Amino acid sequence: MKFKLTLRLASLLLIVIAFSSAHGQENKPKSELTLMGNRFLTFNTVIRVNQIEVSRDRNVGEDERALHTPARVIAFRNAVAEGFPGGKMTWSFSWLALQDTSVNYLEIRKLVVGYHYKYGDDITFIPGAYFANAYNTTEQVNKDLHDALKIIGDMVGGGYRPSSIVAGFLSAENQQYLAEKEGIHVCQGNIWSQFSIDNQDGDGSVSYPYYPSKEHFCKPAQNKNDFIDCVNLDGWTVDFLAARRKGFEGGFNSRMGVGPIETLGRYGNEIGLQEMMFATAIHFDKGYQLNGFAWVTNCWELSLPIDVASLKSWLTAIRQRWPDVKLITQGEFGLLWRAHYKSNSFNYRFVERGSGIGGSDADKEIKWFMNKDFRLALLKDLKKNTPEEVIDFTRYDVKATEPAEMTRKWSLLGDINQKQSRPQDKPVPLSEMPQNAKSIIKKRYPNLLNSF
Repeated sequence: MKFKLTLRLASLLLIVIAFSSAHGQENKPKSELTLMGNRFLTFNTVIRVNQIEVSRDRNVGEDERALHTPARVIAFRNAVAEGFPGGKMTWSFSWLALQDTSVNYLEIRKLVVGYHYKYGDDITFIPGAYFANAYNTTEQVNKDLHDALKIIGDMVGGGYRPSSIVAGFLSAENQQYLAEKEGIHVCQGNIWSQFSIDNQDGDGSVSYPYYPSKEHFCKPAQNKNDFIDCVNLDGWTVDFLAARRKGFEGGFNSRMGVGPIETLGRYGNEIGLQEMMFATAIHFDKGYQLNGFAWVTNCWELSLPIDVASLKSWLTAIRQRWPDVKLITQGEFGLLWRAHYKSNSFNYRFVERGSGIGGSDADKEIKWFMNKDFRLALLKDLKKNTPEEVIDFTRYDVKATEPAEMTRKWSLLGDINQKQSRPQDKPVPLSEMPQNAKSIIKKRYPNLLNSF
């Protein structure tokens, strides 16, 4: 009897062990995702009430309530699910979109919370609808961040905390607050190359992730005393050749790249998708070879009057051309970068020959070099076959200061800036750069200056 009981207990123990093992394997990831060796796509959207909610009680844009409906949200998320099965995205709510008590917004918030639990989507806040520091003090922005994060946590439940913030632009002081007071270490806090377009300028930063300096959000931190532990991310991937222009200079749009407004909205589905894929390939092809990983990001506002079928088409095309791409939330991506880079030891390089669409000149080639010390852009005229010219040289090893007042002018303009908005920005051959500049460049890229 005792022997039979022992056998029975042993059998039960084996069953428990087997169940525990299987259950553990089920919850254990098959392989730990790392930054290097992977191609990443991050996709964000903005849900708001007014086009530009510059503060809690002041708007300067159009009322967009009619453009935000549960049906639109459902169609939008279905397009992502069908275009990229298993992919995750980031939803950012404005202050008013978190507060609105109309039936539509109540249902929209409920739907998005459901997507968090169904797909693993991230839900977060966008302060000031892109331009918080142009219209609010840093103290007010911090208060908005704190209060909105509490609202979102209560809305989602279960102790939820966003893994990132969507901000368009966000000052160094506010990003430091996020990291040190709110425990959030990823922020979409710069819009790379934006100048003379929309309601705020912010040219001068690095286009891939970096830790910002306490002096200026566009400047990579130089040392431990200067360091903000918040990974600063670009807002959406642009075509480098189009981006060297000011605003709409020459009848082009400097923001053209993967964004739907400048591509699908401007050129239609066929040509628009062609440019979106071209801008994507800059990173997933040559950029991947040069940097060891690649990243493309897009922010597609829910209110845009563009058929979401084109969103599905872009995502499907990406998956078919680069089957290894990982579509994860921007917070997850930023934290992967943070796990790999403990400091600003990056050295990014990009090469592009134009698509021939819009401001992406087919007869031009641009090369970008970006590191903690500086960013450098070289432009070559392929038709004339003349020597490359420096169109941007922005040093980060010198003092920088953010505006003390509320203003649209938040750019960090270096010795030569790609937008050519100042007399000193006229492009020059690399050989004619000042000697101190050549010395700085040569330390990083000796092969560029071997002939001088």
